[in-house]
Amino acid sequence: MADILPYRSTPVFDQDTLPAALRARHDTKAGVWGLIRVIEGELKLTYLDPPSEVVLTPASPGLILPQQPHYVTPLGPMKMRVDFYDQPPGD
Repeated sequence: MADILPYRSTPVFDQDTLPAALRARHDTKAGVWGLIRVIEGELKLTYLDPPSEVVLTPASPGLILPQQPHYVTPLGPMKMRVDFYDQPPGD
């Protein structure tokens, strides 16, 4: 199977440049998967439906399903970006 590539990626954000919109409740659009990739440090991903939390690291990215409400919280110094896909991303 061919590699699935993102159609768009955010800039790399750190704990200071992470937009307020990502720190507050938001969701992806219909038909869009997000993959949060931590480059350095740790980031808490809070899913609102169904409710759960996970700590993301460079070895553990966070998958956001289409229209899944969530927000992120930096856990100290970190760098991250979000890759967006029009189909479920591979590993």
